Amino acid sequence: MPTYRYQAVDMAGKTHKASVQADSERHARQLLRDQGLFARSLQRHQGAALQPRRQRLTRAQLCELTRQLATLTGAGIALVDALATLERQLRAPALQAVLVAVRGALAEGLGLSRSLARQGAPFSGLYCALVEAGERSGRLAQVLTRLADHLEQVQRQQHKARTALIYPCVLMGVSLAVVVGLMTFVVPKLTEQFAHSGQALPLITSLLIGLSQGLVSAGPWLLGGAMVSTVLGAWLLRKPHWRLRRDQWLLRLPRVGALLQVLESARLARSLAILCGSGVALLEALQVASDTVANQRIRLALEQVRLQVQGGTSLHRALDACGQFPPLLVNMVGSGEASGTLADMLERVADDQERGFARQVDTAMALFEPLMILVMGGVVLFIVLAVLLPIMQLNQGLQL
Repeated sequence: MPTYRYQAVDMAGKTHKASVQADSERHARQLLRDQGLFARSLQRHQGAALQPRRQRLTRAQLCELTRQLATLTGAGIALVDALATLERQLRAPALQAVLVAVRGALAEGLGLSRSLARQGAPFSGLYCALVEAGERSGRLAQVLTRLADHLEQVQRQQHKARTALIYPCVLMGVSLAVVVGLMTFVVPKLTEQFAHSGQALPLITSLLIGLSQGLVSAGPWLLGGAMVSTVLGAWLLRKPHWRLRRDQWLLRLPRVGALLQVLESARLARSLAILCGSGVALLEALQVASDTVANQRIRLALEQVRLQVQGGTSLHRALDACGQFPPLLVNMVGSGEASGTLADMLERVADDQERGFARQVDTAMALFEPLMILVMGGVVLFIVLAVLLPIMQLNQGLQL
């Protein structure tokens, strides 16, 4: 979409200079008038200065946009007027750029879902599919409200996960820094003192000295190797083959694999519940919901599930045959299909799986803290004993 640089004045006579995206000069002037601005000069800019910015919507901004749009459309306000109102209310540059681009696409005759899909990354396939379903069914406000609830719930879960991980990560980082500092700066100085004494050192002290010398001499190589391994691993994980192998390996890990399976099944059930409850056909819902699944192995299994459902197999039988989802999900889906309440059953199983995942994570975090303290206490005890034992031997020798 073209970008127009403008110089305009508002009702108070204040001058504004910025850029706006519009289909034409007439459209640009109309957008400015909607914002209470009157253009003095308007020039088309050959470039896409605002294009990158409109891709930088945060999840909080997306939630705010969805919630307010749902409120306005639910109040009976026309979609174009609702977007114009949001342009005046929402001052974040990224939000305004998206709203301007969406209004321009609507002016071309596109629907809201296709207009949002043009914006790329901020609006996922799930988001656009739900909006399209709301447009088709005439329940756009209800669908947007449900979508806003979903986005806010995801945001709360991510915030809770980040908050829960902050303390363990800080504890581990500080503990490692203390141990490395002791091994590279304190222990070598004590080693010099022990060497001058000429006495035989205890085994634990000799082991500590060897570890310290190895860490000092090989430290740069270890650091370089870690950096190279990180970069190489990130590059390999961009390849679908290696990403699939990693995800398969994660699913085979004891406890971790089961936890990931619960998480992915909760994501799938939640997405399918929202899509099916909004009137999206099951095959299309499976296609869209698979994009919300992060594990590539499970995503491949979902593709097989979709093909089986397309061939006439019931959803619960297809899920059971792939072997990648918990029995609870399979049984609840079967009950939903039999009773005609698939969306409700998926909603219930999503709630149950999310609660189960949260309990397991909370339990793991509760066990991690004392375990980390015990491990670091053992390391510190090892260092203290290795330092004190030769000092005690030296004092005994002097007394004799």
